[in-house]
Amino acid sequence: MSITISVLDQSPIYPGETAAEALAHTVQLAQASEELGFRRFWVSEHHDSEQLAGSSPEVLISYLLAKTKTIRIGSGGVMLQHYSPYKVAENFNVLASLAPGRVDLGIGRAPGGLPRSTQALQRGNSDPASLTDKIAELDGYVHDRLAQDHPLIGLKAAPLPETPPEIHVLGASAGSAILAAELGLPYVFSLFINGDEAAALEAIRSYRSHFNAERGGQPQAIIALALAVADTDEEAEGLLQPQKLVKIHLVSGKTLTLGTREQAEEFGRQAGEPYTIEEQEPYVTKGSKSTVRAKLEALSQAAGVEEFIITSNIAPFEKRLRSFELLSEALAETVAEV
Repeated sequence: MSITISVLDQSPIYPGETAAEALAHTVQLAQASEELGFRRFWVSEHHDSEQLAGSSPEVLISYLLAKTKTIRIGSGGVMLQHYSPYKVAENFNVLASLAPGRVDLGIGRAPGGLPRSTQALQRGNSDPASLTDKIAELDGYVHDRLAQDHPLIGLKAAPLPETPPEIHVLGASAGSAILAAELGLPYVFSLFINGDEAAALEAIRSYRSHFNAERGGQPQAIIALALAVADTDEEAEGLLQPQKLVKIHLVSGKTLTLGTREQAEEFGRQAGEPYTIEEQEPYVTKGSKSTVRAKLEALSQAAGVEEFIITSNIAPFEKRLRSFELLSEALAETVAEV
């Protein structure tokens, strides 16, 4: 099974650097990803963050489309819970009209920030619709097929591009997999957030078994993971900064993943409800070219997926860029051996 690589960039702000420099690195990495032959380049949405610069993926996507020529550019993802599906559809329909066949619309389920930024984003928004309903409505606007019982049937999210943006549902649980399946949409399991390979495999099995073929298309599952490649296994290990996968479990039943324990504690304080914090070792695929290639091939075989979306916050940027170059070389060597 051949492996296709795409990239998710979170625009990390390295120590001593500015947000403007982080965004410049994102542009440089998008151009390098195109040169390396990767399929997609996605950018993320994070709010009120001193570590990550990407707060507005739609704006960044438009700039990246202008700075590249062929690679697909998209969101990983837009946090639809905060926004009007109609306005998101308009934004991405404009992008897809400007760059036909090159725009992806990944939808995230997390808030993208702490409760205070969520309050700011949703200020004045009284829409009680569930995220599932919002995704279904967004899909209806993007493909001009609102449900017949929709109160705004006939409304167009102009302009209507010849090739609509490709919608993907992002998640890290069986629940998100089933949601994507029932809507008949492509699904991306975020292994770098969940950290449990068994959970990823089970989610993808659930996605395929629940897929609603009546909505058209075929199941399309992708795994997103963190990766570090170097000339040797030891060097790759040294690229990684000490880090934990920090999850906060709220008494209301919600579980979210944060970057640090301090952020998790602040999330609990702002949420105003009891919570517990769990720390795990992050799931990072790391090693030399041969080591990483073998790991990706094994996961591809186990999950039955052909595409991986790779994220990396290696510092400095030059080593991060080199990691992607080595990954490309590793997979090219696989093709040569076949």
